Amino acid sequence: MASIVETDGSAAAPGTGLIRALDWKGAFWVAAGVPPLVLFSIGGIAGTTGKLAFVVWIISMVMGFLQSFTYAEIAGMFGNKSGGASIYGATAWLRYSKFIAPLSVWCNWFAWSPVLSLGCAIAAGYILNALFPIPGANSPAVMEWINANMATLTADSPRVAEWLAANAGKAPQDAISALLSSDAITALTPAIRNWSLITFDIPFLAKANLNATFVIGGILMLIIFAIQHRGIQGTASVQKWLAIIVLLPLLIIGLYPIFSGQIDSANITNLVPPTAGYSGIDGVWSNGGWTLFLGGLYIAAWSTYGFETAVCYTRELKNPKTDTFKAIFYSGLLCCLFFFLIPFTFQGVLGHAGMLAPGIVDGTGVAEALASLVHGGRIVTQILVILMIMALFLAIMTAMAGSSRTLYQGSKDGWLPKYLDHVNEHGAPTRAMWTDFAFNLILLAIASDVAGYFFVLAVSNVGYIIFNFLNLNAGWIHRMDSSHIQRPWKAPTWLIGLNTVLAFVNALFLGAGAKVWGYSNALWVGFIFAALILPVFAYRHYVRDGGKFPAGAMEDLGLVGQDLGVKKAGILPYVALAGGLAVVLAANAYFQLPA
Repeated sequence: MASIVETDGSAAAPGTGLIRALDWKGAFWVAAGVPPLVLFSIGGIAGTTGKLAFVVWIISMVMGFLQSFTYAEIAGMFGNKSGGASIYGATAWLRYSKFIAPLSVWCNWFAWSPVLSLGCAIAAGYILNALFPIPGANSPAVMEWINANMATLTADSPRVAEWLAANAGKAPQDAISALLSSDAITALTPAIRNWSLITFDIPFLAKANLNATFVIGGILMLIIFAIQHRGIQGTASVQKWLAIIVLLPLLIIGLYPIFSGQIDSANITNLVPPTAGYSGIDGVWSNGGWTLFLGGLYIAAWSTYGFETAVCYTRELKNPKTDTFKAIFYSGLLCCLFFFLIPFTFQGVLGHAGMLAPGIVDGTGVAEALASLVHGGRIVTQILVILMIMALFLAIMTAMAGSSRTLYQGSKDGWLPKYLDHVNEHGAPTRAMWTDFAFNLILLAIASDVAGYFFVLAVSNVGYIIFNFLNLNAGWIHRMDSSHIQRPWKAPTWLIGLNTVLAFVNALFLGAGAKVWGYSNALWVGFIFAALILPVFAYRHYVRDGGKFPAGAMEDLGLVGQDLGVKKAGILPYVALAGGLAVVLAANAYFQLPA
């Protein structure tokens, strides 16, 4: 077992902390699970924004890439910390309010952590479709069943009369055909697809369902936990090969339709929002249209900004001074390629109507859609199903690695519960990983219900935008309060200023967009969940630690003991907070969904 090498060259005993085992390429491969996140919401964004969908992805990715330069600068200041941008940015707010710092860390964690449950829900759907498929309406088995049961329905049957009453202008034979087809599919659907141990409502939130998706998803999470139990070096090795196996075919599939002339210009022109979410009908740039557009930008941010996880592993980099910037910069370029290419190709070939297919919206039919882009047959489709499951593993591995280290470092710095401050003999933060697992079992029960999937996504993204706002402002606060701290890489001042403006643009997305995803209360549920950290921190800091931060928590800032330094930014951080909240509330009141 290698010793833990500190930045001053000293060594710590094995098992006492994270291990410096990565170069920037290792951190890059761990973050390579971000591009597949496009598959989580590509259908939802297409349904919400119509023909504007690929533009939404491009705008969001450009914003994420620009914002990453602020994160790269502040990450370089903290060579001894893990946990990512939220940890590094939180220290900027500490001088101004002890409660803002843990809020940033908490919001980042509960935004990233649900990748586990959402990814496992989609992967479980693929596995169920492969092993226990629901028969198609035109499949031989369905046709055979219909022929064998034709006599069970006649023109004067009550069910036929009921169907005709609901479908004016149709003939009795239409009713008989439709009802027999539905009955056949129901009769031939494997029982496991409808099995549920229990379904129950979680008050004020959503419906939970302990079904086959939940069971399979839970098993998948345990497998990923076992891989990461070996530490970051082993995780990076697995991620490298998964990324190569998954991303290279995805790149080829994304490029092939462009070079083969399959892009239909009608699918990517006349860029207007739809009349309503999932309507499939072009609308106009009204208040409702802008609301849908901003809602798309809101949810896209959850995926496109995610490569900032590349700086979660600063404490595990062999040379954080040079590797931190390289890790996030090259991860950003990789994401630009995929977030520009895949949505454009999907929309250019499939069109708006094709993007609204149920399998695209819920993620379980993306493999079939990918196969259609290259005219692949049954074998190609099955191969792509396997690749899709591996892509989801890639994203989930990235999420567990990053979010668990956020919990770990938050505990080390005195913001989160003390029990999270633990690593195993491989340097893996196992208690934080178990916490991720337990939290995501609850979310998986919600996401296993079709309606709950986007609820989890919309609420978790409230936390992500809050974190994003606080951290982009942390860039200029650190410039003012900690200008004396060495920065291995320093962003241009104009870019720090631009990213501060983008923080308020993201606040606009939050206020206008959270309501778009089928839950009018998503913004408020997200705010309530964000506020849960306040009593948790208060107990840790004032009861458990007696009002003092752990030794070394502020060491990277050159601060000793409990001295938090001089507030050189004065009142400006408070003005930024008030301004951000005002933007969110004003946008939420002004922007309304189409009638």
